Amino acid sequence: MKISIVIAQEEHNKYAQEICDTIESSALLRGTGIAKRTPDYIKKKIQNRDAVIALDNDIFAGFCYIESWQHGKFVAHSGLIVHPDYRNLGLAKKIKSKVFDYSLKKYPDAKVFGITTGLAVMKINSDLGYKPVPFSELTTDPSFWKGCQTCTNYEILKSKENKMCLCTGMLYDPKEKAKDPPKHPFNIRIWNRLKEIKQALFLKK
Repeated sequence: MKISIVIAQEEHNKYAQEICDTIESSALLRGTGIAKRTPDYIKKKIQNRDAVIALDNDIFAGFCYIESWQHGKFVAHSGLIVHPDYRNLGLAKKIKSKVFDYSLKKYPDAKVFGITTGLAVMKINSDLGYKPVPFSELTTDPSFWKGCQTCTNYEILKSKENKMCLCTGMLYDPKEKAKDPPKHPFNIRIWNRLKEIKQALFLKK
């Protein structure tokens, strides 16, 4: 099995529905909130050369796309997904690394950020040099936060005036490249505990 990870092109539009279905089914399985995507939106990202796709010959294996905000001052990687048949192979990290390097070349002056509830994504981000930050350090573009409206946790975000949610904000600033390896590597037990605390605070009735 040889999986290739490439910049998505129009020939890959045929995978748009499968990508959306895989993203949604994965979120339902994990019981986490996620902003829903449409096939047309995925196709737009592909046509703008703002996405990468992983393929096992012609079989869909994974995907991720780039979004830009505030005239390219911020970029985010969204929709990171690996098909169930290709999980536990380290593919998510490879896809994320590919889209990360690509976005730095396409948007060299942009800060790269993300919000996620997924511990696996947090670890990948941490390994790439992201740092956890409050939402106030992320984009203020209302269209980004509008994209959260289809997430099951949107009411929490709204009630906190877009300042916090179950998601954790993470940021990579290319102007502040780490000179040394992180002194405190990602500790999944600590992050999991923080996640549990957030859930207890925000989901309590």
